[in-house]
Amino acid sequence: MITGCYPTRIGVHNHVASRPGEPDNFLPEGIKTLPERFREAGYFTYNLGKDDYNFVYNREDLYDGEYETPKFYGHHHKGSIPFDLENRDWHYWRRRKTGQPFFGQIGLWGGKNSRPAPVPVDPDTVKVPACYPDAAPFREETARHYECIQLVDQEVGKILDALEADGLLEETAIFLFSDHGMTGLRHKQFCYDGGTHVPLIASIPGQSIQGKVDDQLISSIDISATSLALAGISVPEPQIDGRNFLDPDFKRDYVVSARDRCDYTIDRIRSVRTEHFRYIRNFLTDRPLMQPQYRDHTPCFKEYRQRYQEGRLTEEQALYAGDFRPAEELYDHRNDPEEIHNLAEDPNYQASLLELRKILDAWIETSGDRGELPESDAQLRALIERWGPERCQNPEYHHLLPST
Repeated sequence: MITGCYPTRIGVHNHVASRPGEPDNFLPEGIKTLPERFREAGYFTYNLGKDDYNFVYNREDLYDGEYETPKFYGHHHKGSIPFDLENRDWHYWRRRKTGQPFFGQIGLWGGKNSRPAPVPVDPDTVKVPACYPDAAPFREETARHYECIQLVDQEVGKILDALEADGLLEETAIFLFSDHGMTGLRHKQFCYDGGTHVPLIASIPGQSIQGKVDDQLISSIDISATSLALAGISVPEPQIDGRNFLDPDFKRDYVVSARDRCDYTIDRIRSVRTEHFRYIRNFLTDRPLMQPQYRDHTPCFKEYRQRYQEGRLTEEQALYAGDFRPAEELYDHRNDPEEIHNLAEDPNYQASLLELRKILDAWIETSGDRGELPESDAQLRALIERWGPERCQNPEYHHLLPST
């Protein structure tokens, strides 16, 4: 999102990279971040939230404004302004020069359910996604997800009120989006619709889009390209992969999603989403989908594993908890929007499967997907140091771990 490029093309596809004590990971020549491009065009830039970038950078090169600790070189950082709904500096743009345009990023804490919701959601009233058992922990998690929406709405209201008070609401382009879906087992960090189909709400000056719903396919990197286009900032095509979705000629036939290493868990998944189908290719079929990861201690994960061991999951639910994963998955969204029935081996869908295979193969080649390249021993050692050998159990770590 911060570059408008496919992370797999520019080498930032592995989560938690370039942290202190880890090898430096630099952006390729010619690739710049959005705030750098906006600053070059005379904009005041700021970020009240995460710098979860997997490459080396100097925060002072990206953002203006006053921060308690202004320099971050590839370090995960939550903004220096602590959460306070009433007193948070929602109008940080006021620090710019008079009349100066601004580009701001604001991380909303409501998505983490960090405080009581205005109207608590009764877990007994929610519908649990069909890929999970209808059990108490999953009802609780689903209810909390709906409460997060209320909390985010409060924060958005504060921002809009501040823009309106300054007479800027009608001339400011606003994009509201999230980086992934809910935190469910098969949602966050995975390439199913539950993880990749995220909200995108836009308010654009001069655009007659109020109240309209657009169901066309859009990639997250298109938000970056659209922001630049609105500001009149042109970027040569090799330096950005996103497209301006406000262009009358905009159309995507498909969107590609990717998952590689997350924290200490090494994986490689690619997905193609069309209006009709979701195709997923699992490259590492020697390991379960539910590999060890940071959510293992949560009630949902514990409930899911216990039910699997006791044989109390449906056949479709149990596939996700097993020791192996299918090489390919195919879901028909017109008949199966929750992606429950894998049709990859169904004879009636082989033509669609072959077509989507070809699309992914071509994308991997033309985009320069770096996912098949192994991480260096230096990076793997740094991960072992950070997370501990008890967590770093993927085969890629074995030659670096003490023999037992």
